[in-house]
Amino acid sequence: MVAMLIPVLCAGYAKISSKNYDNRAPRDFAANLQGKAKRANNAQSNAYEAFPPFAAGIIVAHLMHAPQQAIDLLAISFIAARMAYTLFYIYDLHTWRSLAWFAGFGITISLFFIGI
Repeated sequence: MVAMLIPVLCAGYAKISSKNYDNRAPRDFAANLQGKAKRANNAQSNAYEAFPPFAAGIIVAHLMHAPQQAIDLLAISFIAARMAYTLFYIYDLHTWRSLAWFAGFGITISLFFIGI
């Protein structure tokens, strides 16, 4: 559930941090963002991209009868990595952002193999 809410929080931050938000034309608004608001919107897009493989990995881990504690640990680690990724993205810490992205990606891959 938390992974699903991360992009919504990013979008909210982008809207709140920009003084020119226009709810009548939200896509036009997003195209003209700059700074932290633009990076938050970009983090939102990436969060939407990262969620389906993560969700699929959780399902596969369950279907393979992986230990629940291991699934839980990986899921919590993914959430932590994605939250860090989002903050690093918004605050333009690009190297840390990339490291957090790779951590989340590695955790997602692990979910597919933890039940083996």
